[in-house]
This record gives sequence, C-alpha cells and structure tokens, in this order.
Amino acid sequence: MEGSFEGAGNRAFRPLAGYLGGRNRGGAKVAMTAPVVQAASPERISATAATVQPAEGTGRYVVGFVMPAAYTRDSLPEPTDPRIHLRVVPEQHAAAHRFSGRWSRGSYEAKAAQLLKDVAEAGLEVSGSLRFARFDPPWTPWFLRHNEVVVPVTAPGQSPTDQ
Repeated sequence: MEGSFEGAGNRAFRPLAGYLGGRNRGGAKVAMTAPVVQAASPERISATAATVQPAEGTGRYVVGFVMPAAYTRDSLPEPTDPRIHLRVVPEQHAAAHRFSGRWSRGSYEAKAAQLLKDVAEAGLEVSGSLRFARFDPPWTPWFLRHNEVVVPVTAPGQSPTDQ
C-alpha cells in the first residue's frame, strides 16, 4: 500500500479482511488472527512506469495478516484481489519491544530506535527489516492497545540458519 505510515495499515485492512471473509477463490472463510504486521516495502517502482510519487511523509508498505497455524501456503484459498499475495515467512529469532498507545509513525520510530539500541547492547546482530505489529482492533482504546516493534536478530558469529 502507498500512503502515510498510519494510512497504509488502514487502507490495507479492508481488502485483507475481505480475503478472510470469503473474497477468494472458493469463497472460503479464514479466521482472523493477530497481529497485523506492517513493514516498509523493499519493492521499487520501475523507472518506466507511469506513477504518481508518494507525497512527503508517505511511502510504500507491506501490510499482512498472520494466518492461522492450521493452514499451509498450499491449503490457503487463492486471493482474487490482485493486491493480495500469499507468502511464507521463514521461522526466525527476533527481538521485540512491546508498547501501548496510538499507531503513529512517531511512536513507532521512537520505539524502533530504543529496540535497535537494546539489540546492540545485548550483543545481537540485526538480520532483517524492522516491522510493526498491531494486536488489537481499531476500536480498542489507545491506552489498552498491544503493539510491538520487531526485528529479526542473530547472535554474533552465528548465521540465521544456525538458530
């Protein structure tokens, strides 16, 4: 999704919830789980594409729902919305900083900076991209929300496959 940090998650929610609600090949319903995960998109827009560049303070984000453990990639229904893609995220060790509050870019960036500092002080190495995890629905009061900033890590001298 293109948009602001706050807006991308909101814009992605409806098509993802539609997929779970049966807007997929076969019309199967899939239980909603938590968290909703958001990360900056590593994808680049082709220089030959006709695009409108995102405004200042906006960007491209991958927003995803975690599927129930009972499913595999092959047993999930295929999406009919071309914006939705199924992918397997490999198991990994990660460090997380849990916090409550609003889903704002400023809050995320402050918590991410603290997490990266704590990871470095613990002697761990960052092995992937930061992501934001939201565990509660939008109607949950801000002070009761469970959020996390998460980053994959490895111990020094250890490869990600050694864990």
